[in-house]
Amino acid sequence: MTQALQVVLAKRPVGDVTDDCFRAETVTLPALTDGQILIRQRFLSLDPYMRPRMTELRSYTPPFELDKPLTGGSVGEVVESRNERFAKGDIVMGLLNWATHTVHDGKGLRKIDPSIAPLSAHLGILGMPSFTAWYGMKHICKPKAGETAFVSAATGAVGQVAGQLAKLAGARVVGCAGDEDKCVWAVREAGYDACFNHRTERDYGAVLDKLCPQGIDSDFENVGGRIFHAVFARLNNFGRVAFCGAISEYQDKEPMAGPPKMFTIVQRRLTIQGFIVSDHVALMGDFVNEVGGLLKAGKLKSRETVVDGLAKAPQAFMGLLKGQNFGKLVVKIDG
Repeated sequence: MTQALQVVLAKRPVGDVTDDCFRAETVTLPALTDGQILIRQRFLSLDPYMRPRMTELRSYTPPFELDKPLTGGSVGEVVESRNERFAKGDIVMGLLNWATHTVHDGKGLRKIDPSIAPLSAHLGILGMPSFTAWYGMKHICKPKAGETAFVSAATGAVGQVAGQLAKLAGARVVGCAGDEDKCVWAVREAGYDACFNHRTERDYGAVLDKLCPQGIDSDFENVGGRIFHAVFARLNNFGRVAFCGAISEYQDKEPMAGPPKMFTIVQRRLTIQGFIVSDHVALMGDFVNEVGGLLKAGKLKSRETVVDGLAKAPQAFMGLLKGQNFGKLVVKIDG
């Protein structure tokens, strides 16, 4: 019998997520039945979409259950198997519990080659965040030479890839981040033409007018709120918005109103498209081929923040919601 440490949802947050929303428990996992595997988890991905799942609001994915483990994208090693598709020693990736070990039926898991890249990379630059950036840029924003592309959360797990893809397409790329060091990295390493600190530049309209004098042709939106309102007002005719997230609004107790003068959508013939990348898994092969080739050619860079130990996952997640991570946030599981 295997002992596992797991983190469960102890209560639903109202406003900011707090420590008492989580509870760590040690449990004895049941013996495997036919078709099941036991996975020792190595890395857990922490992502902004988890915050809406902590509430009972209607969304594109079911809410986390109270007193049950939270779940997230994970990489782990099969340590016991009663499933013919998986053997002991296989490295797998999929949606697993916030836990040191998970018993799983194998559905939705895929094997990965640990020799291709560090295991944590399969949750970032080779995983869902990068796929999200690729889909939003390639199929919605469609940047091209002579245009200006804007990316909010420019150095986050998604934004850092989105900005580089826009630059590779020939666009002028402007972003924002919540720290001066992040902005420096965006320009020097990720190739952004400009990046502003949204915590110190409070007049977003003025800074966008300065950095985007020809307006904005495409917006990869991760932040929402006042930043999006300012971008919306500066979208050019036939502008495109890939609405990926709105992290600045996730912990608001009351929903924020949309930008003023929504008739702008008609006047400027804008395309504003929300998307969930899991709807487009059929394109995963195209993504792997294109982004894998760019990585091999040294044309994409990425940053990670690695937190050591499952017990630190709740604090790390709360920090993520306040922009304290740099790049992709992952937890190295101890177990």
